[in-house]
Amino acid sequence: MVTRLLVFLLLFSLHGRAAIVDTVDTYSAAMKKNIRAVVIRPTQATAPLPVLYLLHGYSGNYADWISKVKDLAKGADLYRMMIVCPDGGFGSWYWDSPIDPAFQYETYITRELIPFIDKKFNTIADKKARAITGLSMGGHGALFLAIRHQQLFGAAGSISGGVDIRPFPENWDMAKRLGNYAEQPDRWEKSTVINQLYLLKPNSLAMIIDCGTSDFFYEVNEALHRQLLYRNIPHDYITRPGVHDWKYWGNAIWYQFLFFSRYFEAET
Repeated sequence: MVTRLLVFLLLFSLHGRAAIVDTVDTYSAAMKKNIRAVVIRPTQATAPLPVLYLLHGYSGNYADWISKVKDLAKGADLYRMMIVCPDGGFGSWYWDSPIDPAFQYETYITRELIPFIDKKFNTIADKKARAITGLSMGGHGALFLAIRHQQLFGAAGSISGGVDIRPFPENWDMAKRLGNYAEQPDRWEKSTVINQLYLLKPNSLAMIIDCGTSDFFYEVNEALHRQLLYRNIPHDYITRPGVHDWKYWGNAIWYQFLFFSRYFEAET
C-alpha cells in the first residue's frame, strides 16, 4: 500500500508540474534586428540549470517546437534543464551568409544569444552544461555550430538533419545564402556538416543523430554515420521507420532529452 501511494504521489507531482514558458526578445547587433526565442524553465528550480538549445527547421520559427509537440515543456521539468528555442529565420541554415548581411545566424547563436541567456537566467555557464540540437535545417545547424564551437557546446544532436547539403543545390534557399553551387563550390564544401568532421577528436563532443529510414535526408545521415565510425568518433545513431514530419520529430525529441540529461548528469 505504501509503495502504491508513493508511486501515485510521484506520478501526480510529475503530471501536476507546469514548466515556465517565456518569450524573450534579443537584439542582434550583427543583423541589426530583434530576434525572438522561447525559453522553457522547470518549475521550482533554484539551482543553476543546464541549457539545451533547440533549433527549428526550414520555413519554421521560434514557436514551432512548443506549438507542435505536445507536452514539450514537460521535458524541462522531467529532465531539469532549460530549453531555448531561438528563431533561425526563413532558410538561414544557421550560417553567417557571405552574401546576405541579414542572415548572420552563426554569430547570433554563438556570440549574442548564448551570452544573453546566461546573463538573464540562472544557468550553468559552461560547455559541460550546454547542448544544441534541432530538426532538418536545425539538425544541420546544431551539428554545424557545435562542431565549429566546441568551446561553447559539450553535446549536440540532429533529428532528420540535412547533414550534407551538397546533394540539394537548388533547394531550401541555400543558394540565396551561399551563392550557386556551380559558381561557389568552395563555400558549399566548407558549409556542410560532413566536411567539418576533421575538427572533431574522439569524445570531444557528445553526439546523438536520428533519422527516419524513409526520410529524404536518410542517405546523407547514413554517410555521416559511416564517416564518424571511420574516424573513431563515438556517437549515438538511431534509425527507425519514419518520414520527414512532426510525428517523427515529436517522438525523437524525447530520446534526445534523455541523451542530453544523462550527459549533463555525468558532466555536472
